[in-house]
Amino acid sequence: MKILGVIPARYASTRFPGKPLVLIEGMTMIERVYRQASKAASLSRVVVATDDNRIAATVRDFGGEVVMTRPDHPSGTDRVAEALLKTEGTFDGLVNIQGDEPFIRPDQIDLLSGTLAEEGVQIATLVKVIHSHEELCNVNTPKVVLAANGDALYFSRQAIPFMKDHPVQDWQRQGLYYKHIGIYAYRSDILPRLTRLTSGNLEKAESLEQLRWLEHGYKIRTRITEYETIAVDTESDLMKAREYCRHL
Repeated sequence: MKILGVIPARYASTRFPGKPLVLIEGMTMIERVYRQASKAASLSRVVVATDDNRIAATVRDFGGEVVMTRPDHPSGTDRVAEALLKTEGTFDGLVNIQGDEPFIRPDQIDLLSGTLAEEGVQIATLVKVIHSHEELCNVNTPKVVLAANGDALYFSRQAIPFMKDHPVQDWQRQGLYYKHIGIYAYRSDILPRLTRLTSGNLEKAESLEQLRWLEHGYKIRTRITEYETIAVDTESDLMKAREYCRHL
């Protein structure tokens, strides 16, 4: 299969403006993401999708490929869909690689890409077993319930499933809980359809875009990764990422 890797990157983040260009031990975050993604054997090509000339210039300076996109996209999904349309060539699938995860592992990308060759797979994403009670109860960490075949049944900011006969402190001893890792793979014919869907009640309630797809009947296959990702959403996250990099 020919799979395109797309890294959406915005400068005007509300929580952390200029985030793709911050330095982590002498290298910009966007370059770290790009270099990690380029190591994935499953990707035929990697591009950065941005609406900002500063990010575009930085990517071109380190030899990366840029696709300029509109500034008014409501989500990263819309931005990568435009990048797919503007990238020369034909691709069977696309992987949306978050531009704020500078240590994403190439084998995680390959694990996710492999699902697109499976019969009936439309969309895929990664999940990881939750090991701490703090993470289980953190509303900023989306949780996911899985079907027997690995398809996602539901995503929530709450801990699900609810164990009605046990105190919340004992839930993890009673069963497995999974958190969502925000990297997606899409079949190329499915991605444009997702951008035309209207927001539903589930997405509005939880503020999780993937619920829009489930509510409209699309299936999301999951794969379990053992590796933690380090997302940089705030300046405190940046300090953690720099410390992690120093110890690599």
